[in-house]
Amino acid sequence: MTGLVLNGLAQGRPTSEVQLIFDKYTKNEGVKNAFFRIESSDQSISQDLVYGKFTGGEKVTLRTPFYTASIGKTFTGVAIAQLVEKGKLTFDDLVINHLDSLVNGMLVIDGKDYISDLTLHHLLNHTSGLPDYFEDQPLTGANMMQNIFKEPNRYWKPVELVEFTKANFSGRFKPGEGYHYTDTEYVLLGLIIEKVSGMPLHKYFQENIFGPLSMQLTSMNLRSEPTGKPDFNMAEIYTGSMEISKFRSLSADWAGGSIRSTSQDLNVFLKALLHGALLSEETINKMQLWTPESKGTWYGYGLRKWSLSELDPNLPPLKLIGHSGSTGAFMYYCPELDVYLSGTFNNTDYLQKHIVFLAEVLINISQNSKE
Repeated sequence: MTGLVLNGLAQGRPTSEVQLIFDKYTKNEGVKNAFFRIESSDQSISQDLVYGKFTGGEKVTLRTPFYTASIGKTFTGVAIAQLVEKGKLTFDDLVINHLDSLVNGMLVIDGKDYISDLTLHHLLNHTSGLPDYFEDQPLTGANMMQNIFKEPNRYWKPVELVEFTKANFSGRFKPGEGYHYTDTEYVLLGLIIEKVSGMPLHKYFQENIFGPLSMQLTSMNLRSEPTGKPDFNMAEIYTGSMEISKFRSLSADWAGGSIRSTSQDLNVFLKALLHGALLSEETINKMQLWTPESKGTWYGYGLRKWSLSELDPNLPPLKLIGHSGSTGAFMYYCPELDVYLSGTFNNTDYLQKHIVFLAEVLINISQNSKE
């Protein structure tokens, strides 16, 4: 990047190299729409990109919300942490003390139920040993991912998700003795938020996160509406070539990932979180007590960290802190470059590809910042 282009970045004008990288990934025929925003804390870097149309021909815009999938876990983690700071919970609280008999039988291993050992800490960082009702292999029948396609018109209530898990899965390990990413934990966290706060989860989010941060285009899919006026209800979601955004069965993705938002709103949220507008510095640090997840990847309390150089030694020593979603959605902060990156490719085929995209963008910025 030349000095002239870098000056363009400083003034918030589009940057041709980042545009070209984005264009390369949206040329794939599976990508029907995509969104990307990158910005630095001081706004010396600021760029919005959007691509695609609805099946009816209407173009998506920067004000078109998209499904963020598991990025919702960060919001749920923040809600729990807020209630901890208010003295209504502790991270060491036993889950059974809040949900009583509802959770009995959820963590059975070799005939013994270890549910009484389960804490909020275990739920938040995926060390509970609970099965994943979404993608794990059930004892019989189909998991939830398969049921979403089998019964697209079914509306799932949170308690039904718990009962579905109890009826179809066994525990994987004793609490604290392993790591397994599972949406089941975040359903339980959502139920605890509702019980302790005395309000539905979508209302808690609106009153304690969306509203205070003026995230006017953000809401919970199938459960609430944004306070602002978005362009269209939600961008279309694809799994391969199948469009699924109107499936009522997406209600099965609740506290673990049912938020719809925009790139700008997601960056607002992540900046507010990491800069102390939602939680104290002490609590933010607790959310970043990392548990190893896989090569180059760690998990905290509703937050994930990637180390690019550990994923591939040819990559620069940069980190990403935030969360991804199964639809190719992402919301991350790179502390070394002080940039926030949010968006989606709205296709489940991009579950891994979006990280490669972000790595290319960060390499471009890192190299040119040295010139």
